[in-house]
Amino acid sequence: MQTITPHPALEVKDVEIFMPMQWLALAWKDMEKCPTAGVTHGFILALIGGGLFWFARHDFWWIAAMLSASMIIAPLLATGLYDISRRIERGQEATLTDAFHIWTSGDKRLIKFGLLLALSSAGWLVCSAALIHWMLPASVNTPSDFIRLVVLQPEFGLFEVWVLMSAFIAAPMFASTLVTIPLLMDHPTLSVQQAVRTSWRVVAMNPFAMACWAGILCLFTALGIGSAFLGLLGVVPMLGHASWHAYRDLVVYDPTVH
Repeated sequence: MQTITPHPALEVKDVEIFMPMQWLALAWKDMEKCPTAGVTHGFILALIGGGLFWFARHDFWWIAAMLSASMIIAPLLATGLYDISRRIERGQEATLTDAFHIWTSGDKRLIKFGLLLALSSAGWLVCSAALIHWMLPASVNTPSDFIRLVVLQPEFGLFEVWVLMSAFIAAPMFASTLVTIPLLMDHPTLSVQQAVRTSWRVVAMNPFAMACWAGILCLFTALGIGSAFLGLLGVVPMLGHASWHAYRDLVVYDPTVH
């Protein structure tokens, strides 16, 4: 079996636990310099999310499928924001057209990584359905059924196990996506496996700072969705630009290493 070794020129850095706050501040500056691209990204995700939610509002499992699909769409959509931040960082002009070029680049590595995200998201959906079907005698069909029978059940059990299972699946997904896409964009010769391995090394070296960053991502995402998806107009560009600056602080490329 072939061993996947770390890229020798990529060095993972140790950062302070409150460094995510600085990433958000830098993201705000990028949003001010190129607001159109950021708002457009947020509008696209809000439109997709709102449309899917409206379509699935009476069926819990369609809503779960929508959330699963969002796990795939959001990281790939953010590639345009990463490129905007990269261009601003280099002192180049940054426009919405540049973001569209990244979306249509046809990078097979990004396509491959998107398929891995789809597989993980489908796994979460299947495991959720199997767990609820196994532990609950009644059927869950609507969102109100899920709240009444799972979330508000008086006995300790199903909801807690479901949350733990979701966290067990979400944690490796977070570790695998943290800096993977920016790495693939920034280094055309880097393989998906090397990028994912580097992302895991980042989390292993900075567990507390990455836990703080994961909490911020979840909080702002919940606020964006909870505001009838309108909050995504600001949340998406802020988190997208901040993720690029996180990558810059967490991974250093040394071209002299071969």
